[in-house]
Amino acid sequence: MFAEPFDDPIAAFLASWDRVYATAPAGWEPASVTLATSAPDGEPSARVVLLKGADERGFVFFTNYDSPKALALDANPRAALCFFWYWLGQQVRVEGRVTRVSPEESDEYFASRPRGSQVGAWASRQSEPLDARATLETRYRELEAQYEGASVPRPPWWGGYRLLPERVEFWQEGEWRLHDRLRFTRTADGWIRQRLYP
Repeated sequence: MFAEPFDDPIAAFLASWDRVYATAPAGWEPASVTLATSAPDGEPSARVVLLKGADERGFVFFTNYDSPKALALDANPRAALCFFWYWLGQQVRVEGRVTRVSPEESDEYFASRPRGSQVGAWASRQSEPLDARATLETRYRELEAQYEGASVPRPPWWGGYRLLPERVEFWQEGEWRLHDRLRFTRTADGWIRQRLYP
């Protein structure tokens, strides 16, 4: 069960993070999270991204700003995240508004990435049609040579988003499908906690 009682869902999420990582099965990335977006015409889309930061300001992930997910977020800046830690029987859902992080924050994170990932960000035209795998690999090698002996700058089309939670739900698997669900809704005065039927 999630530790109870608690009144701050962000603090509770962060407090559970060490346990999630310590107990994760080999080869599983606990920071993987499903990101759901919706285009202005209402067309939904979901994909897995990696959470790269979480604090009282929100949940941060990074992407190519020309990707479909980024274009959807820029046009309709609302999204949902869903973490599922199956080995703990736990799920956390987060919904809210999304904004781009500052260029300085994107620069800082990009500089911390492995060099190969930095070069890969320049090589990939994310989600655009690719005629052959060899085209991508050739482009990657060309960029490796271009930046040999030099630092790799952040591409201007690459950066982060922060989701500011308006609703957070904690779900704990229970016997006979009597799951435990706690939903938190942000108000001007703080968080309202409600227990939900499974």
